[in-house]
Amino acid sequence: MSDLADYDAFLLLSFGGPEGPEDVMPFLRNVTRGRGIPEERLTAVAEHYQHLRGVSPINAGNRELLAALGVEFADRGIDLPMYWGNRNWKPYVADAVRHMRDDGVQRALVFTTSATASFSACRQYRGDLAQARAVAGEGAPELEKLRHFFDHPGFVAANADGVRTALESLPTGQAGGARLVFTAHSIPVAMNDTSGPQANGLYAAQQRETARLVAESVRGTDAAFDLVWQSRSGPPGVPWLEPDVNEHLRALAASGVTAAVVSPTGFVADHVEVVWDLDVEAQHTAAELGLSYARAPAAGTHPAFVAAIGQLVEERLHGTEPLALGSLGLCGIDCPLGCCPAPSRAAVAS
Repeated sequence: MSDLADYDAFLLLSFGGPEGPEDVMPFLRNVTRGRGIPEERLTAVAEHYQHLRGVSPINAGNRELLAALGVEFADRGIDLPMYWGNRNWKPYVADAVRHMRDDGVQRALVFTTSATASFSACRQYRGDLAQARAVAGEGAPELEKLRHFFDHPGFVAANADGVRTALESLPTGQAGGARLVFTAHSIPVAMNDTSGPQANGLYAAQQRETARLVAESVRGTDAAFDLVWQSRSGPPGVPWLEPDVNEHLRALAASGVTAAVVSPTGFVADHVEVVWDLDVEAQHTAAELGLSYARAPAAGTHPAFVAAIGQLVEERLHGTEPLALGSLGLCGIDCPLGCCPAPSRAAVAS
């Protein structure tokens, strides 16, 4: 780790998304490059984006987050120029790093829009940063990723407020008995099993910890909740984390539950996967079942989440005490080189 306060820029690193119909298929090919995904599968997923006229909300969300962070940093006296780069679409992270190099940036703090450990949520982003530095070449700035924030009080508070808002939107008298259901992006079981330094399924454990902390913030200690998964994209024969949110809603209805609030705590923003999977498919499933349904917003630009990012930056700038809830401990600080490796191709291929 570098000396405290020895940073001269901030980089927001995100997944990226198309900003028009003509961008959709090139974007999806970027996302799936090297994975052997059939063209017909990409065409099917493209329809989800076309449902939103080919525009993913993620880029607009990142612009809004950067604007909110500009205000937050100014209030905290943090004087760092801000940059933004994506893994899979413009503005690409390599272009952002070249821009930083040309501006004379020497060392930057990097915030990624993923709260937990795992290959796709952490190690792959670290690889993106290394590749971007290689593309930028001589004079490329050092890039240091901020830690995971799955249990940061601000992230928890933002999601808890979203759950409360969703509960209030249910029909009169149903909020008290509504089941709290939290979702995260499913990943191959093999990838979950290799997440964390001890290969102990840290991704699922951290997702469950976020869900628990949010549920207890809303309903008190030992609040009942469920953690389920969404957005599976792998071959049918490969085990992924289960149950799927739609399967779970069916099970809840069969058990007599009459209302559910679904909260996408595994995501930072309301992007296409959240909107399609939860506002279209899951909502349709609930309607078929006669289940009252409300979806909580992601953390987005909630003031508590924006403040949390400011606090994460201050940890590195000034050595302030890290803020974290729960019992899993801090994660993502000086990760060892072998942390969260990619699972073997045989483990995730059909």
